[in-house]
Amino acid sequence: MSNSHFFAMVNRMKYINRWGLMNNTNNENISEHSLQVAMFTHCLILMHNEMFEDNLNAERGAMLGMYHDASEIITGDLPTPVKYFNKEIKEAYKKVEEIAENRLLSMLPDNLQKYYENILHYSEEEEELWKYVKAGDKLSAITKCIDEIKVGNTEFTDAYKTLVKAVEDMKMPVVDKFMEEFIPSFNLSLDKLE
Repeated sequence: MSNSHFFAMVNRMKYINRWGLMNNTNNENISEHSLQVAMFTHCLILMHNEMFEDNLNAERGAMLGMYHDASEIITGDLPTPVKYFNKEIKEAYKKVEEIAENRLLSMLPDNLQKYYENILHYSEEEEELWKYVKAGDKLSAITKCIDEIKVGNTEFTDAYKTLVKAVEDMKMPVVDKFMEEFIPSFNLSLDKLE
């Protein structure tokens, strides 16, 4: 039996820092970010199920959130202004991400690849879940901005405003409710969270 390098590679998520073009007071890596996205996605889907008497799979959504940036282990975290600079760059980067996802997949034993293929790759069949992963991703970025602004780092002020608008533009009642219910607490000190 040969060794599989998949989890050793995934472990390297902790070395890929986000917000590379920004002056950070506290670095955030994609491992930390992905955990938060998974938790937020899970909650968003549970809230959706409660609000709309639906039965979307919250655990599956959390799993997609955990691995949503896994390709960045290979590609690095390309800053948003670069990634979305124009249509050509966006499409080229999508191809690079797919190559990176396939490389990660190839690090798994053959008998496990079928289980991870639809976790590492976006699938239209799970579009509804992916909408909540994208929302969880933006909400996580909002909390990073709040953390930075809270300690006086105004570098994140514009990013915060842009992200809040992006979340509002999603026009997802569950996301709006999450913003109202959970996000204000990120502005509080530890003593005020009790």
